[in-house]
Amino acid sequence: MNLRDAIRTIPDYPKPGIMFRDITTLLGDARAFRRAVDELVQPFAGRRIGKVVGIEARGFILGGAVAHQLSAGFVPLRKKGKLPHVTIETEYALEYGVDTIQMHADAVHAGEEVLLVDDLIATGGTAEAAIKLLRQAGAEVVGAGFIIDLPELGGADRLRALGVPISTLVSFEGH
Repeated sequence: MNLRDAIRTIPDYPKPGIMFRDITTLLGDARAFRRAVDELVQPFAGRRIGKVVGIEARGFILGGAVAHQLSAGFVPLRKKGKLPHVTIETEYALEYGVDTIQMHADAVHAGEEVLLVDDLIATGGTAEAAIKLLRQAGAEVVGAGFIIDLPELGGADRLRALGVPISTLVSFEGH
């Protein structure tokens, strides 16, 4: 089974010139979903991962499954104002403006090994903000896993420059 075949491409979404890589078709295919989770887990199997951290929203689906396979806890990173308890946050740049991600202040502990998971790495801005937030809380980010890499946009290299090992399953050229 080729995971690439389980991912739907939608041209010109959300704007002209963008090729949107839709993983909902992969998630809906039991074999493809299982294989993707197994492949995300594989580079980190045997490590004492304390928490898997998923970025809103598809990272929640993948991160929960990966956390289960690693016998780790799960931490959601959310957009500002979505978490009910005391939070810490970081801002990051968007194409037109800034956004903020938050997590509960007690979600990770100093020195705890964490794995970051999301569906796609493009420019890396959100993932970089997530790493900075986790490090601010004292966690050790031991890796990041993504189903899709868009290498032309440089996000994976951006995270490697932060000293975070990256694992991706499928690469697509273009945006």
